[in-house]
Amino acid sequence: MNPMFWQGKRVLVTGHTGFKGAWLCMLLNSFGARVAGYALDPPTQPSLYELARVDELVDSNLGDVRDLETLSERVRAFAPEFVFHMAAQSVVLRSYDDPVETYSTNVLGTVHLLEAVRRMRGPCTVVNVTTDKCYENKGQVQGYREGDALGGHDPYSNSKACAELVGDAYRESFFPLSRRNEHGVGLASARAGNVIGGGDWTPRQLVPDTIAAFVQSRPVALRHPLAVRPWQHVLDCLAGYVTLAEALAENVQAYSGAWNFGPAESDSRPVCYVVETLAAHWGTDITWVQDGAEHPPEEQLLSLDVTKAATFLGWQCRLPIDEALRWVADWYRDFRAGRNPRELCYEQITAYLASGSTAHA
Repeated sequence: MNPMFWQGKRVLVTGHTGFKGAWLCMLLNSFGARVAGYALDPPTQPSLYELARVDELVDSNLGDVRDLETLSERVRAFAPEFVFHMAAQSVVLRSYDDPVETYSTNVLGTVHLLEAVRRMRGPCTVVNVTTDKCYENKGQVQGYREGDALGGHDPYSNSKACAELVGDAYRESFFPLSRRNEHGVGLASARAGNVIGGGDWTPRQLVPDTIAAFVQSRPVALRHPLAVRPWQHVLDCLAGYVTLAEALAENVQAYSGAWNFGPAESDSRPVCYVVETLAAHWGTDITWVQDGAEHPPEEQLLSLDVTKAATFLGWQCRLPIDEALRWVADWYRDFRAGRNPRELCYEQITAYLASGSTAHA
């Protein structure tokens, strides 16, 4: 990841009012990029976007990715050199409550974003952000690789597999590598593991639920305490997206297609481990209890093979799971003590950049 690369670059972030979107806007702003956002109102209350006043850092446009004409006009007017497509309905349990919203946002929203880029008729590097859950989960111990079958047993996971197929179809139909000189578009997809970080208040997600329980001095109720996930800090995840975009802009032939971003295999840990480690960093003996209520099914085992990103992008997680969880606990503790949320984010961004460098080969 090369901060100097982004100085003055025009970057559009869809979903900029969400947790990851707000962090990405602050990261790119710290690099000197000209950032525009397109998204609905912040999806949570409170929200990092509002608390950190991210709207002061970006050209914020409120709109729905399901509105093709408005999205196309915003893309045309801003003429981005880079797009990070992050707008999504991103919660598995919510996808059971409203599958139509999930599919329309995650699938048709991706169609609309890529169509808006096509209509712009200008050079653009696009990173289509999907998920580690886009793979057909076979319950295997070894991590999924980019060439493994897509699938998804719940509406969210399946919708993201569909979004991957949409990207493949647009690349083959409208942005073929053989005609890059004509259309000027590079397209890759980023499949990241479970992202954790300060400033996340997404309902029915592990870290927000856990912090809320600790604040109230009660154990958090876990649906599936032994379920294993590839946890990574939000800055590790975003560093992967940014590094991929830099590489894709320089060599579309080598870097288009799908890329996994996740922790080392040893850092894929069960849900209960995350809660217990957060509790230790928080300084509480209260941890978790089994949630006895009935819930929709969720996959018990999921891990990613990130050999491709490590080999060809020179990317890997800088923060081991215990360190990532310490950063998370520190952020929420400092926020509750009255610290400025934007300052907390920029402090962690500065510390992250000082911890090493990622560069593509």
